Amino acid sequence: MLDTVYRDFGTGYVPRWHADIIDPAAAYLDGARHTLLVAVDDADGAVVATAALDSRGPAHPPNPRWLAARYPSGETAQLRRVYVRPEHRRHGLARRLVGALLEFAGADGGYRAVYLHTDPAVPGAEPFWRSLAKVVCDEREVPGGGQGIVHFEVPMPPGAP
Repeated sequence: MLDTVYRDFGTGYVPRWHADIIDPAAAYLDGARHTLLVAVDDADGAVVATAALDSRGPAHPPNPRWLAARYPSGETAQLRRVYVRPEHRRHGLARRLVGALLEFAGADGGYRAVYLHTDPAVPGAEPFWRSLAKVVCDEREVPGGGQGIVHFEVPMPPGAP
């Protein structure tokens, strides 16, 4: 995950944005409504993809106030840290991991929405999410541009409340 924030985001580690990367157990494994999935390359044991889900909705700030109200914590499954190493992209890993996260959210029974945001500058991220989800806010189209982030809602899995 740290590789991604350095390589794809170009930001490096920013504590207020990436604290969950340093302590993933506290962020995703200690709560029953949170999870972290990891894909490992059988050949060398290297982690090649990650995907996480938690019950924390988008915060305001930095996100628009109306967006935080639409996706409140506790009722919103937020997809996070869906990262695939460049050499393993375009093989269905992210789609499989997201599918497993959606099953997890549906089985929980308490989520009413699945939300995520992405940085459209990350190669392949925006088209991938547009293939699975509906754009609810593209900050590039907002006066002032916000953070330039694209916010999505993913359909809840069939049979979920």
